[in-house]
Amino acid sequence: MVEKATHAAFKSYLPGYLHMDIKYLPQMADETSRRYLFVAIDRATRWVYLAIHPNKTAAAAKAFLKALHQACPIKITRVLTDNGKEFTDRLFGSPDRQPTGTHEFDQLCEALGIEHRLTKPGTPQTNGMVERFNGRISDILKTHHFLSGEDLAQTLPRYVFLYNNQLPQSALGSQTPTQTMQKWFISNPEIFHRKPDDRTGCDIGNVSLSGNECQ
Repeated sequence: MVEKATHAAFKSYLPGYLHMDIKYLPQMADETSRRYLFVAIDRATRWVYLAIHPNKTAAAAKAFLKALHQACPIKITRVLTDNGKEFTDRLFGSPDRQPTGTHEFDQLCEALGIEHRLTKPGTPQTNGMVERFNGRISDILKTHHFLSGEDLAQTLPRYVFLYNNQLPQSALGSQTPTQTMQKWFISNPEIFHRKPDDRTGCDIGNVSLSGNECQ
């Protein structure tokens, strides 16, 4: 009998250790180029934040981290990224070379007191948590017909708001990410910038949401 492959469990951490990745978005009919989806997910609470950028430069990565830091109620202590040049100046394929510390993403991490960890080259499974969430985004992209780039830019934040606030996660004991975050706030308020509430994540990607999601 063939055994099914299983995902190795992540080491337990307090909230504040975020996995980060970038996903290509399909080019809409009214767009002249494709855009990029920056995604971050907290390892302990599964809380997600995302933003759409026109490119994946170091400046875009820095802007995303700055917005993430402002939006996340948790004090971010660590971020895990791959070795893309938007995140690091470590030479790809050379695991012995350390980042110089002059890369603007690293500089912002240092200024914010965040430890920047890198996945080992050739081990994408290390960042599997955010990769699996990106799989959810891929399903939305496949099953929805978007009328425009603006339609896409509004739909993805709505889904993340639903994910954070209304979709129980088996890994969280059937709690939502926001409920889990609120429980952590009760037991460990010192690891938060502010009290999380049911509107946490409404400013995802600086996209204004229509309807009643964030009222």
